[in-house]
Amino acid sequence: MMEFTLHERLAADTVEVTRWPLSLVLLMNARQWPWLILVPQRPDLRDLHDVPATDHGRLMNEITQASQGLQRLFAPHKINVAALGNVVPQLHIHVIARHATDPAWPRPVWSSDPPARYEPAELAARVDQLRHVLSDAAA
Repeated sequence: MMEFTLHERLAADTVEVTRWPLSLVLLMNARQWPWLILVPQRPDLRDLHDVPATDHGRLMNEITQASQGLQRLFAPHKINVAALGNVVPQLHIHVIARHATDPAWPRPVWSSDPPARYEPAELAARVDQLRHVLSDAAA
């Protein structure tokens, strides 16, 4: 059996927050938006329909947990959930807290200016904040 390996583009653009039973939970290094990325830790998944039936429920639960965590922390106007994969073929699910005042509103975040990376101290604080709210989420 092949082992799970994170796509190099995701590794370059994100920071690990935690690992849940199915998904690796990553923070997109884009300070304009509270933006999590869930990557099911299974090899060779490209699309949602590739997720084994035994993992479907777990994946939906983890998407819900990530959404609820962002809702609690940031009180957004809307939570966007998407699985595109046009640039990164590895299955990954974007969970993004959106505010009507964010720089891309109401457009999708990837149609906005390039993401501004967090400063190191700000990134560490955001990861700690997310770890705290998500620590019990997928238990």
